Amino acid sequence: MRRADRLFQIIQVLRRTRRPLTADAIAAELETSKRTIYRDIATLIGQRVPIRGEAGMGYILEKGFDLPPLMLTPDEIEAAVLGAQWVSVNADPVLARAAEDLMAKIADTVPERLRPFVLEPASRAPRPWSREPDRIDMSRTRSQIHEGRKIRLRYRDEQGRDSERVIWPIAIGYHDAVRILAAWCELRHDFRSFRTDRVVEADYLDDKYPERREALRAKWRRSLVWEVPKDV
Repeated sequence: MRRADRLFQIIQVLRRTRRPLTADAIAAELETSKRTIYRDIATLIGQRVPIRGEAGMGYILEKGFDLPPLMLTPDEIEAAVLGAQWVSVNADPVLARAAEDLMAKIADTVPERLRPFVLEPASRAPRPWSREPDRIDMSRTRSQIHEGRKIRLRYRDEQGRDSERVIWPIAIGYHDAVRILAAWCELRHDFRSFRTDRVVEADYLDDKYPERREALRAKWRRSLVWEVPKDV
């Protein structure tokens, strides 16, 4: 590996984690010596890259530092394009358009030698066989999730029974045939999953739910596994 590439990779390794990484761990990932990592980190610090730490204790990249946005490796381009392909055929129309725009932007801005990784990728995401249509505004739902605001739902279960409830939306999950909205349900006093094709009506409330979204999401991760519910 060229030294310039290795310096770039050290920054990439550090930016992936919030915990200090030792020179041993970095050297193992980059398949080089610990002494080389010490020299490279000293070089980066000399170039004003905000790396904190010291030998034996570990290193961390301070917040606020970033590389030019499209200094991408071929594998990173392939990963981004594969993910965008999947979104373009599986997500709602707004996200699908955004995925198409993303691939076009990458193709327009990467160096000419890397453009085939965008236009002629070795990997391709499959199209779904079939998918039930969403009966809820997915773009508006994502906004409620980001803002930590409630939604009032009228929902029809597998037996065709309707119920009304107020939920605290957490995340949207994608299955082969349906999409799932995970949320805290005020009616059930517990986490529930709602199929987006079974929503009868949705009212997007201004009320914020009383718990921090990050804390609520952490509780949900500990208690819930994605599955298509039979009855919510």
